[in-house]
Amino acid sequence: MSTAEELADVRSLNALAETWRTAPDGSRRFVPSFDPRSGGTSSRVLVLMQSPGPQTIAAAHAAICSEDNPGPTAAAFRAARIESGLARNEYLRWNLIPWEVPGRVRLADIDEGRHALAALLAALPALTAIVTYGAVALDGIMRHLTLDEHPRLLPVIATPHPSPANGRHRSEQHLRSVQALQLAALARPL
Repeated sequence: MSTAEELADVRSLNALAETWRTAPDGSRRFVPSFDPRSGGTSSRVLVLMQSPGPQTIAAAHAAICSEDNPGPTAAAFRAARIESGLARNEYLRWNLIPWEVPGRVRLADIDEGRHALAALLAALPALTAIVTYGAVALDGIMRHLTLDEHPRLLPVIATPHPSPANGRHRSEQHLRSVQALQLAALARPL
């Protein structure tokens, strides 16, 4: 895919991200942009994390949600994605809660995030599977599927969050991440 095609594939997604930069109370909040090297609107797999990490937030207006971001979470995901064989242009990485969450994640954050997720899912017509990383992302997609009036049914594969803060059983985390991405790559439309 050429650079112009890559940018066109995420332009509408970045317009969606811009709408999330205004909180319900009218204040502005941080939301990264989508990765132009991803599958964009043509993605077959949605990789769903919790919320932007500290190093993404530190990048401010230049930030994108990408496996290229600095830090151990992005590096762990990138290693698993490469090992899994899932091509970069087949997936889109995003966060259930696309904005910065100060402090602990609350149910209200998850519910606001699931409404944003519904809009994102509508913008991804080729999607065949979702891989969640961590309990918050899994809870958010399950709340979407069971609370949305007309959810789009897709296979959801859950795996532990690759953060070093989730340090126990690191080799198992990696294996589960690789396997989840391989299974997602095999998914076909329902």
